[in-house]
Amino acid sequence: MRAVLIWAVVAIFLAPAAFADVADVLSSVRASGCGHYRGSNSKLREQRNLSAAARRLARGDSFDTALVRSGYRAKQSASLRISGNTRDDAVEKLLRSQFCTEVMQPAFRDVGIFDGGREIWLIVAEPFTTPAIQDAETVSRRVLELTNAARARGARCGADSFPPAPPLKLNELLNEASLDHSRDMAARSTLSHEGHDGSTPAERAGRAGYKWKVVGENLASGPQSAEEVAKGWLASPHHCTNIMDPRFTEMAVAYYVDKKSRSVIYWTQMFGLPR
Repeated sequence: MRAVLIWAVVAIFLAPAAFADVADVLSSVRASGCGHYRGSNSKLREQRNLSAAARRLARGDSFDTALVRSGYRAKQSASLRISGNTRDDAVEKLLRSQFCTEVMQPAFRDVGIFDGGREIWLIVAEPFTTPAIQDAETVSRRVLELTNAARARGARCGADSFPPAPPLKLNELLNEASLDHSRDMAARSTLSHEGHDGSTPAERAGRAGYKWKVVGENLASGPQSAEEVAKGWLASPHHCTNIMDPRFTEMAVAYYVDKKSRSVIYWTQMFGLPR
């Protein structure tokens, strides 16, 4: 699973005029609302690297390239370009009438602004966020909770139906193997059950000291929370089957974040039946 980048580019050309204070205009529109959107106290935060991306757009970079080169990671975003009449009242009227949806999008929290003199480039975005390293234990327990909830009620995994299964408990050795593989995938920007050294899930579990009868593994790249990754696994027949397998009695889940990697965050969930 990978994060999806949603973007739109809009160009508007108006008669020349004085330059607007765009940040104030955006705040005004957000506060009072437009269209069917009610006003909100959530202001857009101007981000330096997102403004750098807007500058790159003005210089001819593609939208994707501008974001990547600026170092800003967006879950979804939209780009607006205004040329000509850039007075405050003209820009505000345009944003309210033409781009209300983009400006008022609840998920959008950041903005980048570049004024080129006679043109204004804007990027509004929902940032791509990941759980902090210090939250690993909390996230792990939440995934366990969601996994056990699914096992308790039973599930349909593709064409197969599974009855309720006993709850799993966390295992530290499986966690060590899970974290090692998540780190390995992030280093290679690869989602694969095969490690860089050719290792299998069973070999990695054994290397961590886990003595097993049966081992299983789920992987993901991109999900930003325990809820998102668990939901994705349950929606996938193969991953769901691992979650519902009644043979397993233990599990672990670990994520690793590398902002330089393709998907930023990589997840490994391991299941086991000890000897």
